[in-house]
Amino acid sequence: MQMMLLKPITLISPIAVLFCTPICYAKVFTLKGDTVSREFDITDGQLKTTKIINHLDGKTLLPAQGQEFVLHLKDGKTLSSTNFRVKDAEQTKPGSLDITLHDPSSGIEAKLAFRYSEKDQVIRKTLSLHSKEGLMLDRVELEHMKLAQAYQPYTQKQITAKGAAQWRPGIGQPLYTKDSGSFWGVEFPASVNTVKDSTLSCSHYVSETLKPNAWWSSHSSVCGTSDSADFIKDAFFDYIENSRAHPFRLQTQYNSWFDFGPGVTKDKFLSSVKTVNEELVNKRGVPALSAYVIDDGWQDKGADWSKTGVWPINKSRFSEDFAASRKVLKGISSDLGLWMSPGCLFGAQAAIPKMKAAGWQSLDPWMSMTGEDYMNSLEKRMIYLAENGTEFFKLDGIFGHLNTRNFVVEGFKGSEKELNDSKYDEAKVRYLSAGTERLTEIFRKVRKVNPDVFIIVSNGAWLSPWWLHTADTSWMINAGDAAGGADRTAELLYRDRVYHDLAVSENTQFPLSAIFNHEPKKRKTGETPEVFRNYLYANMARGTGFVESYIKTQKLSQADWDVLAEGLLWAHEVAPTFPCARMHGGSPRKKEPYGYTAWKGQLGYVSIFNPSKEEKTYKFTLNRVFGLPANQAANSEYFLTSPIEESTKGLKNTYKIGDTIELTLKPETNYILNFQLDKPQDWSALKRLQDAATEHFKK
Repeated sequence: MQMMLLKPITLISPIAVLFCTPICYAKVFTLKGDTVSREFDITDGQLKTTKIINHLDGKTLLPAQGQEFVLHLKDGKTLSSTNFRVKDAEQTKPGSLDITLHDPSSGIEAKLAFRYSEKDQVIRKTLSLHSKEGLMLDRVELEHMKLAQAYQPYTQKQITAKGAAQWRPGIGQPLYTKDSGSFWGVEFPASVNTVKDSTLSCSHYVSETLKPNAWWSSHSSVCGTSDSADFIKDAFFDYIENSRAHPFRLQTQYNSWFDFGPGVTKDKFLSSVKTVNEELVNKRGVPALSAYVIDDGWQDKGADWSKTGVWPINKSRFSEDFAASRKVLKGISSDLGLWMSPGCLFGAQAAIPKMKAAGWQSLDPWMSMTGEDYMNSLEKRMIYLAENGTEFFKLDGIFGHLNTRNFVVEGFKGSEKELNDSKYDEAKVRYLSAGTERLTEIFRKVRKVNPDVFIIVSNGAWLSPWWLHTADTSWMINAGDAAGGADRTAELLYRDRVYHDLAVSENTQFPLSAIFNHEPKKRKTGETPEVFRNYLYANMARGTGFVESYIKTQKLSQADWDVLAEGLLWAHEVAPTFPCARMHGGSPRKKEPYGYTAWKGQLGYVSIFNPSKEEKTYKFTLNRVFGLPANQAANSEYFLTSPIEESTKGLKNTYKIGDTIELTLKPETNYILNFQLDKPQDWSALKRLQDAATEHFKK
C-alpha cells in the first residue's frame, strides 16, 4: 500500500494511512465501530483520547484528562504517554489504528494497536514496547483516564493466606460507567482494574524482564458499550459469552470421588461407568454423559516426579494411558476426564518431597505456580494427556484451597498467617499474576492440540470472567465441597447463601453459567422422590452449564435414578438459556423466597424456592429488568408450562411481556415455571419418570 506523507492538518476522514514525525501529525482521527468509537487528538506530538462514543445509546463519554498508558518500573519510577511523542500513525480501515511513539529520554519505542472486533463488538487496545537496553517493567496501565462516570462494581479485596472462606482477591474484574453504559478492563484473570477519585485504571503486572532489542506486548484492554447503563452487566456478559475460549455447552459428568474416594481403580471406575450409563442413558433416555471423571487417586504419588515427569499413572490401578477406560467410554459415546492439582494439593502432596529434593521450587506446603521445572513438566503432561484422549481437566488446588493459600513472597515460606496483612497484598498479587500467566499459557497450548477440551479452575482460583478466555468454568470459591445440613432445605440454603453473597451482595461480575458448585449429590437412598426432586430442580435451576453428579452409584434405588434422569433431561431442555442465568428475590440467609431465572431466544424459566416453614406470597414482572431479552417484541406471548404440576396451579396458560405473576408458595417448596414463545413445552417424558419413581418407591 502506498504511504502518504501529510502536512499538519486536521484529519476527520474515517480512513487514512499516515506516516508522521513528531512535527508532522494528523490532529484528529477516529477509530470507528458499529457499537463504539474512540476519538483521538494529537497536539505537539502528544496523543490523548478525547471521546468515547456509544452508538447504542447515542451518548458520549468525555475524559477530563489522562494518559494512553503508564509504565511502572521496578525501581519505582514511572513513564507515561506524556513522556512519548507520536512518530507515525496508520489507519487502513475505520476499525483499525496503529500508533508508534518514542521517548527521547529513555530511547523506548512504543506501539499502540487499537482494533474494533465485529464479533465481540468491542475495541481492544494493546501496547508493545522496545528498548535497546531492556526494561525492568513492574506493571503497565493500558487505560488511565479521569472519567466522572466511572465506577467499580466489585470492591472486595481479601487476599489471605490463612482463613476459611476468606478469599476475595479483587482482581480480574471489569469497570463500568454510569449514564452512558460502557465496560472496561484488561483481558487477563489477574488484571488490576480500579476506579479511584474518578480515575479509571486498567492494568496488569509484568512477570518478565523485557529483553534488550526485543519487542514485548501487553495483554489487551477492552472497551464495550450497552444501549443503557442500567443493563451494562448484561452487555458485559454478552461480550464474555462471545469471546470465551469455547462456546457455552452443557457438560454433564459422573465423578468417582463419592463412590471410591482415593481408592479408585480401573475395575471400580468402569463398574460405576457401566451402572450410570445403563440406568440413565439406556433405561431412561438421558443423552450420553459428556465425561466420566477419575478423581484423586489415579496418580502414582510414590514415584519421583522429577525423574518420571509429573502426574504419572499408578499402573497398579490403571492401564497405560488409561487405554482400557477410554475404550469403554468411547463405546458409550462419552469421554474420559481427570482430576489434577496443579499445586499438588490433597492426594498429590506426597510427591512434593522428592521434587523439592531435586531442587524444584516448592512453597509451604505445595508447589509454586511459577517454578520453572515443575510448570514445564506440568505443561508437557497436560498436553500429552489432551492429545491422547483426556477431554476434561478438573484443576483442583491452584493457589491453595478453602482454608489456606500460598504465595511466593520474599522472606516467607508461602502460607504463614502473617501474610494475611494487607501490606503484602501487592507482592501477593504479583505472584498470582505470574502464576496465572503460566497457567493460561498452558491452557492455550492444551486447547491448541484439543480445541474441545473442558477445563475447570477449582480450589485456589477466583471469579474473574477472563478465566473463560482459556478455561470453561471456575469454582464458586468460599464454599465447602459438601453442602452440609440436616436436610435438603439446609443443603440448598448453604449453597445459595454463597451464590447470593457473590452475585448480589458482593456484586461479582461472573456469569452463573460458568460456576462449578459441586452439586448435585446423592449419597444414600430412602428419601421420597418428591424431596429429591425438589432439591434437584432447585439445584439445576441455578443455571450452571457444568453438572457433575456426585453419587454413591451402588446405593441409588430405581426411584432415585428416575428422579436424577428427570432433572438431567430438564437441564438439557433449558440449557440454551443458562448463559443468561441470574438470581432474583430475597436473601437465602434470611430465608426469604428467592430463585433463579434465565431467558434466551424462545425459552425462559423461573425457579422460586420458599425455604421458610411458613406459606409465603411472591410476585415478579416479565420485563427486561427480570431478564427477558431486550429485543423481544412488546406483544410477545409466552406459553407457561412446568414438569412439576403443582407449580402452575392457579396460573394462566399464557403471559405477555409486562404481566405480573403472583404465587402462594408452600413451605420448603421449590417451584419451576417454564416459558416458551411458539408453543407449550412437552414434559410427558419427565412425567413418565415421575410416575415410575412413585411406583418404584412404593416397592
